[in-house]
Amino acid sequence: MCGITGWVDWEQDLTRQVPILEAMTATLAYRGPDAAGTWISARAALGHRRLIVVDPAGGGQPMVRCRGEEKFVVSYNGELYNTEDIRRDLLARGYTFRGHSDTEVLLTAYMEWGSDCVEHFNGIFAFAIWEAARERLFLARDRLGVKPLFYTCLNNSFLFGSELKALLAHPAVKAEVSAEGLAEVLVLGPARTPGHGVFHNVDELKPGYYMIYDRRGLRLHQYWSLRSSPHPDDLETTVAKVRQLLEDTVERQLVADVPVCTLLSGGLDSSAVTAFTARAFQARGQGPVHTWSVDYVDNNRYFQPSHFQPNPDAPWVQMVSAYLGTTHHYVYIDTPELVNSLKAAMRARDLPGMADVDSSLLLFCREVKKEATVALSGEAADEVFGGYPWFRSEKALAADTFPWNRAGQERLRLLSPELKDLVRPEEYVAQRYREALAEVPRLPGEEDRAARLREISYLSLTRFMPVLLDRKDRMSMAVGLEVRVPYCDHRLVEYVWNIPWEMKFAGQMEKGILRRALEDLLPAAVITRRKSPYPKTYNPAYLEAVRSWLLEILADTASPLLPFIDVPAVKALALSREVFNLPWFGQLMSGPQLFAYLAQVDTWMREYRVTVR
Repeated sequence: MCGITGWVDWEQDLTRQVPILEAMTATLAYRGPDAAGTWISARAALGHRRLIVVDPAGGGQPMVRCRGEEKFVVSYNGELYNTEDIRRDLLARGYTFRGHSDTEVLLTAYMEWGSDCVEHFNGIFAFAIWEAARERLFLARDRLGVKPLFYTCLNNSFLFGSELKALLAHPAVKAEVSAEGLAEVLVLGPARTPGHGVFHNVDELKPGYYMIYDRRGLRLHQYWSLRSSPHPDDLETTVAKVRQLLEDTVERQLVADVPVCTLLSGGLDSSAVTAFTARAFQARGQGPVHTWSVDYVDNNRYFQPSHFQPNPDAPWVQMVSAYLGTTHHYVYIDTPELVNSLKAAMRARDLPGMADVDSSLLLFCREVKKEATVALSGEAADEVFGGYPWFRSEKALAADTFPWNRAGQERLRLLSPELKDLVRPEEYVAQRYREALAEVPRLPGEEDRAARLREISYLSLTRFMPVLLDRKDRMSMAVGLEVRVPYCDHRLVEYVWNIPWEMKFAGQMEKGILRRALEDLLPAAVITRRKSPYPKTYNPAYLEAVRSWLLEILADTASPLLPFIDVPAVKALALSREVFNLPWFGQLMSGPQLFAYLAQVDTWMREYRVTVR
């Protein structure tokens, strides 16, 4: 995968601003450790960092193609999984190709179809194309938002980048937050409202959108969205269709000129991806699949079963690996390195994140990268198929808020009165929740419970899943590992979206339709295994470490965190032996993660020199 950045300016001669473009590009070096490139003209400048996955010789960027007097320049981050289908179509239309990269196919597709090119793409992408003759910049992001893209408009200039740090490297972009930015971090965080870049005047191109920037200004267009319609297929047909779509997308996502592996937890989702990968490898004579799992030193001593995490992964990983004949690699993370990586994880996101859930993934990906460049993951199946506990909880269904925000009130009690007056947190959450519900594509005549489950599904896909996709992208790309997510194939998402809930919960189990589709592929015990999320540490040493860190921050009168929290309330919680264990975000983030999150906020404000407008 790669990192992209760029700049369009109607007043300055950008050929005199090469050091700034190079500085912006350099911030993304870890996303593309294999090569760097820039292209610059008076009006437009593009930067690129490359992680080589396909066509080492012919895929360099920024890439330039000409048609007569017209010049097209692209900086692209992503992977097209239907490259050869598009190439054949373009060859039939008279185009020729110098290499076999998807970059050249993507750029040529734009030359042929213009803005409609995105309709032809199956993949994950964020890219920018400059049309020199028309002085026009075109930017697009994939349908589910797997690849990131941020931008800002400053008077007569426009800046964009894969990550916020690329924008902040420009001297005109300041690390300022308004009341809204504070609400995003301290009230909604680690979630973000779609389209919001947290920093003042910085936005995110939403999933399924493209934009055009030229002398007339900025224009946004939504090219994809979920659409609700009656489901025409019976149960048997639906099971077969789900199986066919998932198998096809896994096989498409194995394309690479570098080593490919899978991330295996022993759960249904990652086991299915691994099983389809193993079949494809066997058919191609590629040998066994290399699989990877993560756990924590001494977690077998401290693991505590809960409704959210009923059992540890290790026995299941061993079972699936043996069943599929994979070459398995175990990664064990110890508490000191987990704590020490919390700051690195924040820097990878450019924002406070999911605490040790982030930092452990960063460490895990670092180990995987030593042996592979591409990994397939089971991420997003729970959002697509309805696997989270809140899909089955009457309390969550009845709650008038985001269902992963179960301990919202406890969290709000830790905010300072001044911050509450400024951001009005309850009103802010309610506003964002109402905005999300207003977007839900309704199905006329749908009965009340099914309509509510459709709402929960939409919230999960558009408000919760982006947090996990951000996490997966930033932590993996921070070490130059490309992680692909087959469950985010838009064809699969579109089909499953309209499957009736009695089918999705076939057999009265979460993700029942997926289980039916995989019955002959995996051991029966794996097919019926209850959902268990990404593993977290239960070692009390982790709690003590983040507790001590937070207490040090509270004792520092210069801490930028202090004005935004109720210091006595946070201190009392940190000193208490009764740290609350109810998740305050998602399934994994309880007391220890709250302490770590607040510590990350403090570090973020210090290191990024965040100021409040």
